Amino acid sequence: MELIRVSFEKKMVLRNLMELYQYDMSDFEDDGEDDVNEYGLFDYMFLDYYWTEEGRYPFFIMQFGKLAGFVLVRETTEGAKTKFSIAEFFILRKYRQHGIGKEAVYTVFKMFKGNWSVSWLEKNLPAKTFWTKVIQEYSNGNFSESSHAGKPSLEFSS
Repeated sequence: MELIRVSFEKKMVLRNLMELYQYDMSDFEDDGEDDVNEYGLFDYMFLDYYWTEEGRYPFFIMQFGKLAGFVLVRETTEGAKTKFSIAEFFILRKYRQHGIGKEAVYTVFKMFKGNWSVSWLEKNLPAKTFWTKVIQEYSNGNFSESSHAGKPSLEFSS
């Protein structure tokens, strides 16, 4: 597994993967929430910010030289405290259940040392299982549960 920073020139590749991700996520959203637009696209509204705002880091997840997914990391400041979060995380179905996701997030946690908050949609039980297991293992059980923007979250330090 390898993480590759997404260049501006590869933004459309990330946009294409984002459509697959948002399609998968639509199973966990309320009816009418984040539907496709008149062109049949979900059109992730924050994508451009990853090249125009500080504190946003887009990465492709590669496996044997092939695209396996992506992770979008976001840095926020609350008062004097900096916190990192996984804004979006996606592994193509073909690559799931092979440890690639765990390896990718461990790599991200090591790259961005500090306080973390990882959230997921409440209805997304596979995400809850994944994040709870990975963060439990990574932090040796040193994490807390909270809520961020109405979503369940886990807080820990890397």
